[in-house]
Amino acid sequence: MIIVDSCGWLEWFTDGKLSNKYKEHLAAPDNILMPAIILYEVYKVLKREVGEEKALLAAGYMKNSQVIPLDATLALAAADIALYENLAMADAIIVAISRAYNCKIISSDADLKDQVNVDYIPKK
Repeated sequence: MIIVDSCGWLEWFTDGKLSNKYKEHLAAPDNILMPAIILYEVYKVLKREVGEEKALLAAGYMKNSQVIPLDATLALAAADIALYENLAMADAIIVAISRAYNCKIISSDADLKDQVNVDYIPKK
């Protein structure tokens, strides 16, 4: 199982410069964990940038993956991660979920590149 960070989904849905790098990771939704915060971020950006119809289609595709809600245990773990590792809330939630489910994060977010469980795809 993997988590593809919001930046990867956005690259793929908008045919960005890195879309081909993310394509191989996004082809099998059964292998992807979907933190609810990523669903939120991608839907919000797509709705603002390209409209509600594309945002809803994207959300529908993303929900083919196993959606992970933010529960009390994950919330507390994320708060500790945010405090001790100086991460923003969404990043800390994603890291907490990846640790709880022992999976990799695929991301181009520079704030995550030094995390042990991150496969970093640099924005060039």
